Amino acid sequence: MSNPEILDIKNFQFRGLHPNVFMGTASDRYAGWIGQIYSEKLYSDRMTRRKKTVGGQSFVEEVLPVESVQEYFHHFRVLELDFTFYRLLLEEDGEPTPNYHVLQRYRQYLQEGDSLILKVPQAICAQKVWRRGRYVVNERYLNGEIFTSQFYDPAVAILGPYLGGLIFEQEYQRKKDRISPQALATALDLFFKEIPKENRYHLELRTEPYLTNQVFQVMEKYGVGQVLSHWTWLPSLRKQFAKSGGRFFNSGGQAIIRLMTPRGARYEEAYAQAHPFDALVEKMVNPHMVEETAELMWEAVDSNIRINIIVNNRAGGNAPLMGRQIALRFLEMGDLGETPGDV
Repeated sequence: MSNPEILDIKNFQFRGLHPNVFMGTASDRYAGWIGQIYSEKLYSDRMTRRKKTVGGQSFVEEVLPVESVQEYFHHFRVLELDFTFYRLLLEEDGEPTPNYHVLQRYRQYLQEGDSLILKVPQAICAQKVWRRGRYVVNERYLNGEIFTSQFYDPAVAILGPYLGGLIFEQEYQRKKDRISPQALATALDLFFKEIPKENRYHLELRTEPYLTNQVFQVMEKYGVGQVLSHWTWLPSLRKQFAKSGGRFFNSGGQAIIRLMTPRGARYEEAYAQAHPFDALVEKMVNPHMVEETAELMWEAVDSNIRINIIVNNRAGGNAPLMGRQIALRFLEMGDLGETPGDV
């Protein structure tokens, strides 16, 4: 293995945490992580600056070059790439999109033992998409042919064994816009029946009323994992897991926990508080989230499930420091014998 499985929590070395624990982050390349994950001397004169408007406020993000992913994987075993959510990999005529070329660049720097989780484009997952200043019905929603030819096939071709998982994230559905859980289950059944059979699929539903037996039955039928997401309008991680009967559905023996935002906090609020992502923000950090995550990690380990922990900067201000808190609590539980089966 090219990257050794070292455990040094103080220096953010998480690879040796446990054979079945894959600690990682949502996106990488943040200048705010220099001194934690990245060496300043390597990138001080090679960062790009981009403006981003969030909630009416303007922010400047400093971004490292793609090759910094090599240093990222000295610390983590898995990386979730979010940019794939915003565009397909191929156009309708088969021409590569910019995202295709970026993914190719990432592939150049991957080594044995590294793992990428991709977010499936919203063009496939979202019932509505933002166009010309308003949300409109997505005509490509759950289109299996588009998913397969314009995303899945090229993703597999580019990444091969480095593709660790695919996340289908569906946006929150307001009550007046919701279809019934049974209608959603039927739509998902048709979609997963049509697309290539896989053991790397995971579904994140951000609308609590959809966390029902009808939907879980479809997920279990096709081996699609339930993404447990610490996010604005969802119940706690433990309650989400309880709704599915505490079962791991993914047929590849994996599970994903995504720590996105503090519960009750909107994206723009969490982003503004966390930016520039170089330190923890005390009022954002939720000890209960850390506790539940560590408990669920042990529950997965005890079930011989590979558990992927994806930490977003917006969950507490700085993803590496949040990862450190979670890793320390996980190890502490193991030392004290505080695994879920003992509670």
